Amino acid sequence: MKSPHRPFVIAGRTFNSRLIVGTGKYPSHQVMQAAHQASGTDMVTVAVRRVDITRKSESLLDYVDTSRIFLLPNTAACYTADEAIRTAHLGREAGMSNWVKLEVIGDQETLFPDNEALLEATRVLVRDGFVVLPYTNDDPVMCRKLEQAGAAAVMPLGAPIGSGLGIQNPNNIRIIKAQARVPVIVDAGVGTASDAAIAMELGVDGVLMNTAIAGAADPVRMAEAMKLAVAAGRLAYESGRIPRKVYATASSPLEGVVGR
Repeated sequence: MKSPHRPFVIAGRTFNSRLIVGTGKYPSHQVMQAAHQASGTDMVTVAVRRVDITRKSESLLDYVDTSRIFLLPNTAACYTADEAIRTAHLGREAGMSNWVKLEVIGDQETLFPDNEALLEATRVLVRDGFVVLPYTNDDPVMCRKLEQAGAAAVMPLGAPIGSGLGIQNPNNIRIIKAQARVPVIVDAGVGTASDAAIAMELGVDGVLMNTAIAGAADPVRMAEAMKLAVAAGRLAYESGRIPRKVYATASSPLEGVVGR
């Protein structure tokens, strides 16, 4: 039987929300801030290479309430292990965090990860004292290797970044979750609230999204929808769905029915 109300813990840190949100592509910093609040998130990703981490000028970091929201730097736009390693160190040295959402992109068109380079960078950064959350393909074998390399969580994609296609290989996600001893967070591909709910119903520990909220016609309302979807999906998973059957089953019991 599934354990209800299990807390969301990564590397010993407990989070109230299972929804992780990005900081890119919003119409304005003010809209981003309002969307973060509506989402209920307490962890947001920040692309180290795309923000002014010195804060010498106005930055999106000025619109993140770090008293309640944890910063998760990421290595977006890195195409080699060395680039990603240097970027993670830059974020830590700037005082952002010793956590990193590790991305090593292998193809510019599809933005699929370079898993060989990702595994190499994971090993190096774990040795360097980072809490590493690698973004990878929905590949159970690679997720296991990343966990063995010291990853604090694994983050398989649901579909290509920004595609909004939803979960393309649900059985892969189920296998990854069944095998993992660290949290599993679906990262990329969510397009709307039903996608987020489906991801959570598969049993994953959390969902990370950016474009689905930031690119919506109304990002703030979509952020609230995603908050509700993630909560509903998790509750449904913990509740235990009924088994699928080929034939109908009467909703009302037949015992005691007149004429039987």
